[in-house]
Amino acid sequence: VQLQASGGGLVQAGGSLRLSCAASGGTFSSYAAGWFRQAPGKEREFVACISRGGMSTNYEDSVKGRFTISRNNAKSTVYLRMNSLKPEDTAVYYCAARWTVTGEAPVRDYDYWGQGTQVTVSS
Repeated sequence: VQLQASGGGLVQAGGSLRLSCAASGGTFSSYAAGWFRQAPGKEREFVACISRGGMSTNYEDSVKGRFTISRNNAKSTVYLRMNSLKPEDTAVYYCAARWTVTGEAPVRDYDYWGQGTQVTVSS
């Protein structure tokens, strides 16, 4: 499956953005999906994930209550709504997919990755 992330940009602290990740080349409903981010000089870290059917989600602690992951399998797209953005959210955000037969929302071991979209939050 191929993934194409979009929706990044420059926003002031407290603002909002919605990232999108469009999938192609596979049956998207067979894949769990996740968002990860990598800030300059830091390792890539988990942000949020959603099960193949959308019933289960997991979030990294620092984004709980501010970010919401969702998906539309009919459109083969996963979203990340980011509210109350902080400067420390600045990073390149990557979407990822993992084939699964379960209803889990895995936080690691993703097989397919998009190209990344830059999110910059100014103070």
